[in-house]
Amino acid sequence: MVNLASISQALVVAEHLSFSRAARVLGVRQSAVSRRVRALENELGVSLFERAVNGVRLTDAGRRFLERSRSVLAEIDYAVKGAGNAGCGAEGSIRIGILGSLSGGFPRALVRAYRERHPAIVIDVVEGSTGEHLADLGEHGLDIAFIPGTILAPHCDTAVLRQSWVFAVLPESHRLANEERLAWKALKDERFIVGRDATGQSIHDCIVHRLADFGGTPAVERYEVGRETLMHLVALGFGISLIGDTGIATRYPEVVFRPLEGAADVLPYSAVWLPGNDNPALRRLLSLARLLASAPPARGPPQTAH
Repeated sequence: MVNLASISQALVVAEHLSFSRAARVLGVRQSAVSRRVRALENELGVSLFERAVNGVRLTDAGRRFLERSRSVLAEIDYAVKGAGNAGCGAEGSIRIGILGSLSGGFPRALVRAYRERHPAIVIDVVEGSTGEHLADLGEHGLDIAFIPGTILAPHCDTAVLRQSWVFAVLPESHRLANEERLAWKALKDERFIVGRDATGQSIHDCIVHRLADFGGTPAVERYEVGRETLMHLVALGFGISLIGDTGIATRYPEVVFRPLEGAADVLPYSAVWLPGNDNPALRRLLSLARLLASAPPARGPPQTAH
């Protein structure tokens, strides 16, 4: 049997790429960490690390093994928490997948309201990409995922719960940065950049659709980065971008958000879950999500600070 403690210590070594730093973090002797990892390698029959005087680096086999082990240990931790919750009389648990952050918008409002109404239900929030969330749903690793855009997910139930106002993301030095609101016509000659996730695809489609009225093909480039790095690329002058109101509560250096004109400038926000999931906590969350989504929308986008 492979020792879970050995895997945990190997993960710390992989994070710090050093046995000595891992030992300090774990509060044990370096020799003890080294022995555990060596025993794990002997048990597996492969080397997880290549040792050198100035530290270690993962082998290909080590990288694959530890990536899978990390997710398995997370599942074990979740199961342990669930058992503990049941033992102390909690009313259940729910695991929610999100893309980006809970800095604002519908997901934040939903989680806040759910906690207020069901304080005894344990909420586990998991960040990840659209692909990771859909895979975790299929393997029952998540109860539900909230994903910007309209999602096609075979074998899953989906619902568009809310529309998110769209904002232009501009460098502070941009010629339009001081405008209160922006018209699409003013952006027709701009170079846009989008990220790798479902939000990026939705934003790409929004740009192409809204600029079609002005002729030509808009310049849109996709980068294999998440939201935070995309914001920094905007600040560095790589191009401008768009963001939903779920993201404008987070401030980024040298970047401003400006609302776009028109009621059509919204992006959908979808919930995805397995139809056979009979978790009562999930049913309560879906009921509350539909209730919040049915509330009259705001008359316009939220205000942003200059």
